[in-house]
Amino acid sequence: MSYERIVVKIGTSTLTGGSTHIEMPRMIDLVRQLSRMMDYGIKTILVSSGAVAAGRELLNYPHLSKHIPGKQILSSVGQPRLMSIYMDLFKMYGKTAAQVLLTRSDFKQRRSYLNARSTIEGLLDQNIIPIINENDPVATEEIKLGDNDTMSAFVSGLVGADLLVLLTDQDGLFDMNPANHSEAHLIELIDSAVVPPYVWEAAGGSQSGMGTGGMTTKVRAADMARRMGTSVMIANGEIVDVLIRIAAGERFGTVFRPTNTVPESRKRYLMTGFRSNDAAILLDAGAAGAVQKGKSLLPAGITDVQGEFDRGDTVKMIDQNNEEVAIGMVNYSSREVKRLCGVKASEIETILGYTYADEVIHQDNMIKGEME
Repeated sequence: MSYERIVVKIGTSTLTGGSTHIEMPRMIDLVRQLSRMMDYGIKTILVSSGAVAAGRELLNYPHLSKHIPGKQILSSVGQPRLMSIYMDLFKMYGKTAAQVLLTRSDFKQRRSYLNARSTIEGLLDQNIIPIINENDPVATEEIKLGDNDTMSAFVSGLVGADLLVLLTDQDGLFDMNPANHSEAHLIELIDSAVVPPYVWEAAGGSQSGMGTGGMTTKVRAADMARRMGTSVMIANGEIVDVLIRIAAGERFGTVFRPTNTVPESRKRYLMTGFRSNDAAILLDAGAAGAVQKGKSLLPAGITDVQGEFDRGDTVKMIDQNNEEVAIGMVNYSSREVKRLCGVKASEIETILGYTYADEVIHQDNMIKGEME
């Protein structure tokens, strides 16, 4: 397989085939492909639309407001039904699925970001597929991501995905609307640092009217994801075994190449939460050496804490010579770390009464070397 982590976003039009109801044969086939990807050892995350459509169908297509409250009602009814279908279908293929509902604030607030990432990582470690949707029933105008294309881009950055696949009912992005222009050509590759103006001009609205994510939102999401180090492919969900073939290295539709690597993007994010004051964690010689080799920081190697910091902040790690070894995003506050100095990871829950992780700072959330 060509990828280790793939985020797949399935739109309402793909689940409904442009109709007014969820089409079970389509869902079964998509779940079959996703299950095969998991069998190949690919860490697979699904971002699925369709809750509003499922709710509308279950309520026999009521006449509700098109504004946020109306959609929240439909989503409240439809999300449990959609997840029930997914759970049953994945069980057919010997897989377990889990629901993860997120809002924009979960990506903006560092503690929520850590919690979301830890949850998804834990599910993947247990070979459970996370099925992610925006938490529509509680989201407000101010915190809504607006569409699951954007959600999938955020999730790709959250988990450090190699590839984001945006499945749609089109063959990709064309230079003009193929429904109206027979001479329209598929835009196969976008690898420039900036998305060209003609690409934005070519992006149109949703053809089916069922979902909120037209081509404009897909291009916007693709541009966002590639800046976080993730390749993006906009492909037609009706192609036979499209996900399995993409996972094997085939290319379909429109491809956006990343402008940054995942480590570069992670570094930028870590630096946004950097505590430039005297907040630091002091390490013994063994821990300093382990961190310099790229290993996680465990509580056993911590001798003391300087200053104050919260869970999710990025702080310095200082060795016995008072030299900065690295910076990293902490899983525990300064108050908690003080209680954990020198103890074994297995003792964290006994001491605190709970545990977020065995590591005070995980190696994936760490930048080695002195930060200016």
